[in-house]
Amino acid sequence: MIKVSVLYPNTPGSRFDVDYYTSVHMPMSVRLLGSALKDVSVEIGIGSAVLGDPAPFAAIAGFTCESVEAFTAAFMPVADQLQRDIPKYTDIAPIFQISELKEI
Repeated sequence: MIKVSVLYPNTPGSRFDVDYYTSVHMPMSVRLLGSALKDVSVEIGIGSAVLGDPAPFAAIAGFTCESVEAFTAAFMPVADQLQRDIPKYTDIAPIFQISELKEI
């Protein structure tokens, strides 16, 4: 299993519309990526390890799939549509990471 993480750095002066992201963009992502998704999560940053400091990320989305190939097959046909939606909720350039999930 793999997890595709989409991280939005919490930079001073940046804009991130949590309501739009959670009520429009992420449901659209789930619908478009369909059965390739085994799990989806959204984290909204509220703090850091130092009490009172801002979170290093405004938001982090996680998409769990069987394989990189399964994710790519689902994502590539809808990538343009999803990327065109980004300016509607943020001016932050997302960082993408693909990780292999290990059971412990």
